[in-house]
Amino acid sequence: MNRSRVFGYALAVAFCGCQANAEELTGTLKNIKETGAITLGYRDSSIPFSYLDDSQKPVGYAMDICYKIVDAVKKELKLDKLEVKLNPVTSATRIPLMANGTVDLECGSTTNNAERQKQVWFTNTHFLTASRFVSKKSSNINSIDDLKSRSVVSTSGTTNIKQLNEANAARNLGINIIPAKDHAEAFLMVETDRAVAFVMDDILLASLVAGSKEPGAYVISTDAFSKPEPYGIMVRKDDAAFKKVVDAATAALYQSAEGERLYDKWFMQKIPPKGLNLNVPISAELKHEFAKPSDSPDPDSYKAM
Repeated sequence: MNRSRVFGYALAVAFCGCQANAEELTGTLKNIKETGAITLGYRDSSIPFSYLDDSQKPVGYAMDICYKIVDAVKKELKLDKLEVKLNPVTSATRIPLMANGTVDLECGSTTNNAERQKQVWFTNTHFLTASRFVSKKSSNINSIDDLKSRSVVSTSGTTNIKQLNEANAARNLGINIIPAKDHAEAFLMVETDRAVAFVMDDILLASLVAGSKEPGAYVISTDAFSKPEPYGIMVRKDDAAFKKVVDAATAALYQSAEGERLYDKWFMQKIPPKGLNLNVPISAELKHEFAKPSDSPDPDSYKAM
């Protein structure tokens, strides 16, 4: 075989190899590669996970994690630049917008559970929370049973309102359950006495109380509607290639010193826009989860070792 023919053959092989590599991309990775953009779904009031600052820019713990994932995707696809688009989501719209391809990563405070995994997937756990209620101290409500025959609010499309409905039926409490469009509206209903309590993840309740006009007027229940439950960044179901990149990025973050530094930034230091400090130290359970990252939706698997 002469030299020109060998060279031509080598070029053909290289070209075919490039074609094969390009064709290997599927789903989200393929779409990001073709469009040069990735879309993050954000919440407007899930402090400190995903919320709007004074300039209406989405910020928060989950947003920072998502930007780390964006860096990993950019590197994986060998892109010189990657446009980040931001799309607002709510408790009710986040799963449909993920399923229909509107958003690629949901950067919020979304509980990873077995029921949701029938529709979407999650990456490694970045927080653990339990479902409780906040009420005014003056209401003197100390337990779930004290909510009997009262008006209680929770956010539409959340696991919390489902748990509230289940407890209401199981205990025959006769609670008037009011659905709110978002966490801010729900807390306002307690502030203005349209509801005696708001059922939500305890960390989100703590954030809302800390940012209220009179933080000392409220109390968060010790009674819980759930065991500790995991939060995860949500991705599309049945997209194993994309999830592999996301899982590797989050595992690397959590297992590094940067993981706890990022946690401290949002839970142990003053955060925008009001300079609040939630003062919520990292739990032993979450420390264990950071050491051995997992996307398990099973609350019983999250125990300190």
